[in-house]
Amino acid sequence: MEIGKVPENVLKRAVFKQIRRRRPEVLLHPGIGEDCSAVEAGENEVLVFSVDPITAAGRGAGVFAVHITANDLASSGAEPVAIMTSIILPPRTREKKLRELMQEIEITCGELNIEIIGGHTEVSDAVNRPVITVTGIGKAKKGALVSTGGLVPGDELVMTKWAGLEGTAIIAAERAETLLKTLPKELIDTAAGFYQYLSVVPEAAVAMNTGVSAMHDVTEGGIFGALWEMGAASGVGITADLKKIPIRQETIEVCEVFEINPYRMMSSGSMLIGCKNGNLLVEELGKGGIPAAVIGRATDTNDRVIVNEYETRFLEPAGSDELYKIYL
Repeated sequence: MEIGKVPENVLKRAVFKQIRRRRPEVLLHPGIGEDCSAVEAGENEVLVFSVDPITAAGRGAGVFAVHITANDLASSGAEPVAIMTSIILPPRTREKKLRELMQEIEITCGELNIEIIGGHTEVSDAVNRPVITVTGIGKAKKGALVSTGGLVPGDELVMTKWAGLEGTAIIAAERAETLLKTLPKELIDTAAGFYQYLSVVPEAAVAMNTGVSAMHDVTEGGIFGALWEMGAASGVGITADLKKIPIRQETIEVCEVFEINPYRMMSSGSMLIGCKNGNLLVEELGKGGIPAAVIGRATDTNDRVIVNEYETRFLEPAGSDELYKIYL
C-alpha cells in the first residue's frame, strides 16, 4: 500500500469487515466518514479510559494490543466495553497484513466481549514495523474505582500467574531460531503459548468481589517495576520476597539465552493486588483456576525492597524494559 490513508475499499475489506462484536452501550458504530463514536453511561456508572501503544511485538501484536488496554481497565475495577485502534503501517505493507492484524484484534475482543468502535489506519514511512495504539473504554459503578495508589501499610501483596509472561511469549515467537541453538523445541513452543495467559480481566473480577485496596497490571519494567510503582503511587514502603515471586522455568531458560533479568521484563498477564487478607484472595483465585501467591506487604516506611534470604536490595523506578535487549 502507498503512503497515506488506507484506501476506502481496503478499509472496508480489511478493517470493517472484520469487526463483528456489538455492545448495547455503543450508540454510534464505526463507518466511512465517522470520526467519533458514542458510548452510553448508566445513571450510577462512570466511564474509564486507557491508552497504550504496541511497538515491541511482531507476531500476535493485535492480541497484545487488546489485552494490555483491557488489563489497564480491569486493574481500575472497570469492565472493558470498547476500544478504538490506530494502526500505522510501514510502506509496502500488504493488505493481508492489515487484515490479519484486525482479525487478531477482533478475535481477542470477542473473547473479552469488547466492541471495536472506531480508529484510524495509515501507511507512513515514519515507522519500519506496525505501530498499534489502542484506546480502551470501560465502565464501573460509582464509588467502586480501584487505583494503583490505594495501598496502606499492612496490606498484603498478591501476584497472579508468573513473572515475565508477556516478554517470554514475544521472545519465543520472534527469536525462536536463536533459542533453538540451545533449548529444546518443546520448551520454546510452551513459552510461545504463554499468549493464552495475557488477560488479567478474570482475576480483577475475583479480586473486586473479594475486596482489594489497590490493583496494578504488571507491564513494562516487570514485577520489580510494578512493585516500585504501586509503592510510589501509594506513598508507602514495600517489602517483597524474591523466592515467593512465581516464575516459570521456561521464562528462566529463555531469559538466560539473552542475559535478561525476567523480573524486570514486561509481564502482561500478571496482576499485583493489594488487600487485607492475601491468603483468602489466593484461595478465591485458585477456585477460578488462577495461580497466585502472597509475595510481600506494604510498610509504613519509605523503603521499597526485595529480600532474598539474607540479602536485601532496594527497588528502583523501572528503566528500559529488559525485553528490548533482543533487538540490540
